[in-house]
Amino acid sequence: MPAHLTPEERIAKIDRLRRFPDELEHLVYGLSEDELYTVFIPDEWSVAQNVHHLPDSHMNAYVRTRLILTEDKPALKGYAQAEWAKLADYKLPITHSLLLLRNLHVRWCTVLSSLSDADFARTGIHSEIGEINIDDILNTYNNHCEAHIEQITRTLAAGRK
Repeated sequence: MPAHLTPEERIAKIDRLRRFPDELEHLVYGLSEDELYTVFIPDEWSVAQNVHHLPDSHMNAYVRTRLILTEDKPALKGYAQAEWAKLADYKLPITHSLLLLRNLHVRWCTVLSSLSDADFARTGIHSEIGEINIDDILNTYNNHCEAHIEQITRTLAAGRK
């Protein structure tokens, strides 16, 4: 069953998304190439892979948001995140992904802040989890922000041991 947030919860979650690019940049600013690209924890991503993953994932959420708002119960496709992380653009300097994430969040938060209760209730059908609404997207991506800040912090701590 799709989530239903209060207007206050929505405002707080949108604000969290708005602040996330600054928090991420603060966490990774000034890291060495070794700190960015070394896999310090087996079976987990490097800091750079995490940073590059974030705009990919959030872009998918942004597109899903737009599809839900403009189509009747659209199909929302999952994607192979681990395979995306193997592509050549994950070896670029992280500044490209940080800028992409920053600008994406400006647009995404602008759209989210403009929505009515009826807009938040609209749904799409996700290929992996079924029916979702925009409140579900807000919940998922607030948790996603927290999870990746925690993962990057844990990875950096492992590298400094």
